[in-house]
Amino acid sequence: MPAAPRDLPFACTCGTIKGTLRGVTPARGSHAQCHCIDCRAAEVYLNHPDPAPQAVQLFQTTPDRFDFDQGFDRLGVFAFGEKSLLRWYATCCGTPMFNTLRKPKLAFASIMTSALSDPSALGPIVGTGYIPTPSGKTRNEGLPRLIWGALSRAAGAKITGRWKTNPFIDPDTTTPNRPVQIVPHDQRQAILDALR
Repeated sequence: MPAAPRDLPFACTCGTIKGTLRGVTPARGSHAQCHCIDCRAAEVYLNHPDPAPQAVQLFQTTPDRFDFDQGFDRLGVFAFGEKSLLRWYATCCGTPMFNTLRKPKLAFASIMTSALSDPSALGPIVGTGYIPTPSGKTRNEGLPRLIWGALSRAAGAKITGRWKTNPFIDPDTTTPNRPVQIVPHDQRQAILDALR
């Protein structure tokens, strides 16, 4: 029997930013984890320790499922390049919280599972990216499932118009509703060099 949808509270570490991820079931998103160097660098950029050898855990879904109850004005966003993934965080305490794409019509948002009140409701991890191997190369597990899940959810949001319900995007300009801080190349490179 499919799991009943649940509304899961989320919050930054200090509790200034609070909200709800609505209607969560394992079928309405993808519980994933990532070992990529950019996800690790994002943690370090926000003055957190490098999570390696552990992965960064996320729940991938669509932006319309996020409601903010307080502290939305304390949300900031940065990227490692002009076309890179948008990484949203709490400016009050530096908590990494969400990732979104730059094109809102491709409805995608992920939340760090550590920000959720009960990550067990997300179901098991269904995909892992950039797993280190002894050869120095990386491999992926469950990548087709993650890609198919993200594309099918985005298609559904586009067909129904739900892509327009997006707290991260200005509805008039369809651009991020916070100025995007582009991390200077030399600063990013210094972080990457330290992680290698």
